[in-house]
Amino acid sequence: MDQAAGSAQDAARGVPVCYRHPDRETGVRCTRCDRPICPECMVSASVGFQCPDCVRGGSGTGHAPAASRPRTVAGGTVTSDPRLLTKILIGINIAVFIAIQADTSLLDHLVLYGAWPPKPFAPTSGVAGGEWYRFVTSMFAHQEYWHIGFNMLSLWWIGGPLEAALGRARYLAVYLVSGLAGGALTYLLASPTQASLGASGAIFGLFGATAVLMRRLNYDMRPIIALLVINLIITFGVGHIAWQAHIGGLVAGVVTGYAMVHAPRERRALVQYGTCALVLVLSVALALIRTAQLG
Repeated sequence: MDQAAGSAQDAARGVPVCYRHPDRETGVRCTRCDRPICPECMVSASVGFQCPDCVRGGSGTGHAPAASRPRTVAGGTVTSDPRLLTKILIGINIAVFIAIQADTSLLDHLVLYGAWPPKPFAPTSGVAGGEWYRFVTSMFAHQEYWHIGFNMLSLWWIGGPLEAALGRARYLAVYLVSGLAGGALTYLLASPTQASLGASGAIFGLFGATAVLMRRLNYDMRPIIALLVINLIITFGVGHIAWQAHIGGLVAGVVTGYAMVHAPRERRALVQYGTCALVLVLSVALALIRTAQLG
């Protein structure tokens, strides 16, 4: 009955839609029941993808129902709330923003900058002065309403679907590694006295990972490419934007995203988290080089 209903909906719309989420178009079908499934519902199988119902019910061939939990396209666990981490990240950013509005002096302790005072004086603050925590705190700090508004809308629109497709742990790894990579490139290339803040580096990483995922699933790439082009035009066309964070985050997101969706199944976790670790090590190396220059 479900399959017949799904087929009728497909015919009426002209484009296949997920049988569990009728508002989502998809070009992927379950290899067991042939029903269309979206990234959130895809369970990686030895051949293609299966829907959660077939995995739980053990219909046709394949593993027994208790063999494994439903998995995302990247091997993550399918959860009841696929946007939970995205909501938590948005909540942290908003909480930090409220704290900054209540006490603006807090911003000085959160933003990312290389060193103060500049040479020839020895740095007493900034990353070169030993305040490495700024790589993390600056990812959650915003000062302007338009800045946090734009970033949080982007995080909701891009992050939610990507979290559903990758799974929570892999999604969080891409987010944090991209944000840290963006901070490392900013630290390396920007003026040591230039302050940088915001979640843009991490969000550009999500853009990059989403593009890789859409390519992997043979989705129409034009929407995400257009969105990236618009954001890059804004990045380089508007003053007072740390383009280094955007580019660093984007590159890290593409690299880690590729590992997430293309890792061989038998070594999936090793390749995925190993790639994240390599990007993180490279970011630390860039930061150490810059620290030596400013020391």
